[in-house]
Amino acid sequence: MGLNWCITGGCGFIGRNLVKDILSRPGHTVKVVDNFSVGTPQDLARVCCLDDVELVQGDIMDAEIMVEVARKIDVMVHLAANTGVAPSVEDPRSDCLTNVMGTLNCLEAARINQVKRFIFASSGAPVGECDPPISEMIPPRPVSPYGASKLAGEGYCSAYFHSYGLETIALRFGNVYGEYSGHKDSVIAKFIRQLINGESLEIYGDGSQTRDFIYIKDLVQAIRKAAVTVGVGGEIFQIATNQETSVREVSELIVERFKKERSNAEIKINYAEKRVGDVQRNFSDTSKAKKMLNWRSETKLGDGIKNTIRWFLDGNK
Repeated sequence: MGLNWCITGGCGFIGRNLVKDILSRPGHTVKVVDNFSVGTPQDLARVCCLDDVELVQGDIMDAEIMVEVARKIDVMVHLAANTGVAPSVEDPRSDCLTNVMGTLNCLEAARINQVKRFIFASSGAPVGECDPPISEMIPPRPVSPYGASKLAGEGYCSAYFHSYGLETIALRFGNVYGEYSGHKDSVIAKFIRQLINGESLEIYGDGSQTRDFIYIKDLVQAIRKAAVTVGVGGEIFQIATNQETSVREVSELIVERFKKERSNAEIKINYAEKRVGDVQRNFSDTSKAKKMLNWRSETKLGDGIKNTIRWFLDGNK
């Protein structure tokens, strides 16, 4: 049966991939809410006909707009946020206002309109520095304002489930990469852009820090599972690959794949100072998602990077 979807931040990287996937299946409707600060209508138009979606220019900080757009919605996917550790360290107040109060506005809108399912985009940042793999059972101790704001969002999701019966699900995304990531500053997209532009790859620290890199199409399927799986309200899930890869290793893989596309490329690497708030090791135990959502990632890192590089080289953004 088709669902009525509302996606905040739907013009962004993850949002566009989700919209494209939903519209490829019959019977669903999609409403996108975005303030166009990063993604634009033109970006969204690259994945779908704008006549097939209801596009609302609005900000999650506007509680009245959110109540209006949540009318007759079955599933709200809350992707809109201030993202990244470094910006949150530079401006923790802005990070808090958007990621905490903005999330509260979305939850209230969902509650008032009796939305059936609310999916919150979180990350591993709430857990902070710990011995991986990260699981949902590890007590959170964020080391950055971004991690603190995402932890607050998870807390409000839990509160709205227990206090109001709103079926909230928090998905802690790994480091997402893939098509339509042209505006992203995450490591894989940044490295590919630097190679295309003939710039040095910039690695913070010595590159030994590890992350869990998940391909966007696998992530989208996790969101779809979270939208329809029965009995998972109030839960948190690690959505990643359960594979630990260092930044240095992923840079070498990107360079190897890139040289197959452009054999004459000159590659230089610049090592910069480690960023404040970055955790050293980060990868996830995804067994809970496998058990309760019947989901696991399927795309190998090399294959996903190859697809992403080819998308960038085709001149996409």
